[in-house]
Amino acid sequence: MPFDARAETRLKYLLGWRRVGAAILAGVLAALALPPLDLWPALFLAIPAVLMLLENIGRKNWRAAFLTGWGFGFGYFLFAFHWVAFAFFVNAHDYLWMMPFAVGGLAASMAVYWGLAFLVVNLAGFEGLGRVALLGVVLTLAELLRGFLFTGFPWAQPGLAGDGMGAVAQTVSLWGMPGLTLLILLWAGAWPLLFERSQRLVALLVLATLPLSWAWGNFRLQTDVADMAGVNIRIVQPNIPQEDKWRGDNARAIFDQLLEMSARPSGNGRPVTHIIWPESALAFLIDESAAARSEVAAMLGGARVLVTGTLRREVNAGREDKIYNSVLAFDGAGKIVASYDKWRLVPGGEFLPFEWLLQPLGFRKVVTVPGSFAAGQGPATYDMPQAPPVSFSICYEAVFPNRFVDSAVRPQWLVNVTNDGWFGNSTGPHQHLAQARLRAIEQGLPLIRSANTGVSAVIDPLGRYLARLPVGQEGLIDWPLPRDLGPTPFSRYGAMTILGLLLAGGILAFVTGRNPG
Repeated sequence: MPFDARAETRLKYLLGWRRVGAAILAGVLAALALPPLDLWPALFLAIPAVLMLLENIGRKNWRAAFLTGWGFGFGYFLFAFHWVAFAFFVNAHDYLWMMPFAVGGLAASMAVYWGLAFLVVNLAGFEGLGRVALLGVVLTLAELLRGFLFTGFPWAQPGLAGDGMGAVAQTVSLWGMPGLTLLILLWAGAWPLLFERSQRLVALLVLATLPLSWAWGNFRLQTDVADMAGVNIRIVQPNIPQEDKWRGDNARAIFDQLLEMSARPSGNGRPVTHIIWPESALAFLIDESAAARSEVAAMLGGARVLVTGTLRREVNAGREDKIYNSVLAFDGAGKIVASYDKWRLVPGGEFLPFEWLLQPLGFRKVVTVPGSFAAGQGPATYDMPQAPPVSFSICYEAVFPNRFVDSAVRPQWLVNVTNDGWFGNSTGPHQHLAQARLRAIEQGLPLIRSANTGVSAVIDPLGRYLARLPVGQEGLIDWPLPRDLGPTPFSRYGAMTILGLLLAGGILAFVTGRNPG
């Protein structure tokens, strides 16, 4: 690559730990593209750099190829996941010792997927754009596996960088986060090939899809989104510090705060119809307290609806009770009209992976409850008084593009409740918000997000923030519910659109990357 021959030479001929170290640094650079930094051009430097590192490795040198990819992934995930460390400071005397094992182990294990992807790319022996395209396809497949195997952990896929690329993010309505991941990897790896005469034309054709994606996204953003008549949402952000949230002596005060904030006059001149409290808003089992439900009914005044995150217990005679992280909806009389149980549990938080191995070593899940957290049945669509059918998600579930809603019965709006109080004002809450926003664009549905400590938001079906409350601020959002846009290509044909894009990328790799010699 003649634009910087000296840098290319130095990277190509690095050996051993120097190559791995350079790959780790390239991974850290790539992670700068993620929210809230949104330095997406960093990916356009990191991908060419790591491809240079791979270029001089012999096809039979499996170890070097794997370690290069693993190092790149380790640097990327270590920076992308560093916010996880904040959770271990909440009850530091019990959990702080686990922090380096949790953060380092998580990054190291997720990097294995990238190491295997780079191994495949190296074995193929493709050159030029073919190598770039194959890396995009294989790394996208690795990310799909990362979101599926061992319960899945798809946080911070490279496609998340698209959140900071303006109108380009609209392409997730066509092929979701995996498709955007593939495109960004192609764009990031292809631009240096403009400096090579033999590769210039095909590279230019690939890169032309970037401004085309931006132009199409801007066209889509011209769509008018009307409000749902008669539905005025109140989001309650109580801003309860995590260290205070589960103290038994605070339960009454927290409940009183939520009731008081919910009962305040409307802030937009429209009667509030639906009130949304965040994940695990209450430090007690509200469905088992008739007195608490009576207070809720009095606050609702017979007309409004409350949706709240809470814990729910299922009593099993002769066996350990099951505890669910749930959403309950109450009508104006305080009657439960919808109950949803979280089904994607947080590894290390709500359950301990490989418990048989880790528990004897002293490791525990961060969230402790009487009994064990149990998983629900999956996404569902619920009828809601005074509003269209709705789909609920809780916290971590917002990072999964697949099975985010019930495909058989499409909702007309989304509610996501979360508690990011574990992570302070780190990058974690902002990345979490960005991923929830992309779910709204993928589905073409408005999303109402209530977060204990922020960021709470009203997001329209095009992913535009209509209202937000920042991290660390107590407050309310009163806002009319936006209408949905109808099914997107991704919501209709998700798997097919992703497979189609991957197939196109694979053909591009095969056609342009074969070395006749």
